[in-house]
Amino acid sequence: MAGQAWERAMSRPHLSLWQVFRVPAVVAALSLFGLVAALLDDGIWDWIGAAALGASIAVTAWALAARRR
Repeated sequence: MAGQAWERAMSRPHLSLWQVFRVPAVVAALSLFGLVAALLDDGIWDWIGAAALGASIAVTAWALAARRR
């Protein structure tokens, strides 16, 4: 059983550096934007910051759930 999983993992196509880090870079940028937006001003900026941070958490949770399937 473990041998089959190893063979499947080793038969994946080679991915470039951009293909590997594309989504983590977007999540990092979204998180940074959310943190900066929340610091800018009160009111709408707080809501924009919370939405950006919530979206980055949602994307991370979705990716972890998809990986376990």
